[in-house]
Amino acid sequence: MNLSQNERQSFIKNGAGDLDLTDGVREAMAVTLRGCDELIPQDDWARKLLKSERTGTPLRIKLGLDPTAPDIHIGHTVVLNKMRQLQDLGHQVIFLIGDFTSLIGDPSGRNNTRPPLTPEQIQANAETYYKQASLVLDPARTEIRYNSEWSLPLGSMGMIQLAAKYTVARMMERNDFHQRFTAGTPISVHEFLYPLMQGYDSVALKSDLELGGTDQKFNLLMGRHLQQEYGQEPQCILTMPLLEGLDGVEKMSKSKNNYIGITEEPNTMFAKVLSISDTLMWRWYTLLSFKSLAEIEALKQAVEQGANPKDAKVALAKELTARFHSAAAADAAEQDFINRSKGGIPDEIPELSLSLGEGGAPLGVAALLNAAGLVASNGEGNRLIDGGGVRIDSSVVGDKGLKLGAGVYVVQVGKRKFARVTLS
Repeated sequence: MNLSQNERQSFIKNGAGDLDLTDGVREAMAVTLRGCDELIPQDDWARKLLKSERTGTPLRIKLGLDPTAPDIHIGHTVVLNKMRQLQDLGHQVIFLIGDFTSLIGDPSGRNNTRPPLTPEQIQANAETYYKQASLVLDPARTEIRYNSEWSLPLGSMGMIQLAAKYTVARMMERNDFHQRFTAGTPISVHEFLYPLMQGYDSVALKSDLELGGTDQKFNLLMGRHLQQEYGQEPQCILTMPLLEGLDGVEKMSKSKNNYIGITEEPNTMFAKVLSISDTLMWRWYTLLSFKSLAEIEALKQAVEQGANPKDAKVALAKELTARFHSAAAADAAEQDFINRSKGGIPDEIPELSLSLGEGGAPLGVAALLNAAGLVASNGEGNRLIDGGGVRIDSSVVGDKGLKLGAGVYVVQVGKRKFARVTLS
């Protein structure tokens, strides 16, 4: 049951068919559907919520992440935010680390075989994953599991029995497999095991709902199928959209350099959020903010009635910076941004010492910028000077031929790069 936005609102308000939703379930449905791409099947989830409310038994909500990299960016936290919202409704959140499935390698969205990680790489990455996820989830109410717990004991006999529960024809319906097969691109047999093992995780955990990105839909449906094969009530599936990056076009990705890492410095994080467009800001609010939809709508209406959209963006930047650092760090980042916008100098900037030319000859500004690591080359430094993007002691440098003698100088490139340089 995949409904339009209007149908979703009607479902939340009135229920559907034999479903008579209570106020608590309506609220839970609204929280579930906020910002989501699909909820499959929607009426089954409502029934699970009604049963949970009636029996007082929390639902089991699963999110599996393979530790394929040591760090995550805020795009990865879209599903974590949804987990936290459902966690706050009183349900049991299961943060599943795919240490076994990482050995296979997830082929989702790939046009070639993904090389599997070594056990050492997986262990190193997994050590940081939960620590970072804990910045969003409530650690005291989060169950942490590793899928090697049940995947390794399954053994070769169990793996064969599991593989018998799905057909090759169904497996080839998956878009990336179908496209690779049609193009004559190799598909390794072990890649078929990945969706099977991810689906078996749902069986082992008896999950009621599994979350994932839109690119994980096939794997999530596999879990629902296998639960039925093993005689369990099938899980529902909630897919969340992929977050657009700073450019507002491409999905957030380190390879596209349009991301915000959740371990980035507070000042950098704050400034990057402020760099997004006014239009993208509202989508980020829906997917990343913990403000209620009513609060977000009030902000949007205020902007439509003439309020400065920058104020709403500052509020979002402070919320995200505080989440991944602290409220004090967010306040300091805001003040730092204000100082930079006014041409002021941050309280803490890198300090370094450089030597003058032979015999104490003065140093050209472009050469100083290069030696200080503020530009990649003298040529880049000269181009920035021509564009008015270089300041010395808060004054714009307009002459490429300017040379500096012994002394201490505060050098600024653009809005964010500073250094206090001692020439001697």
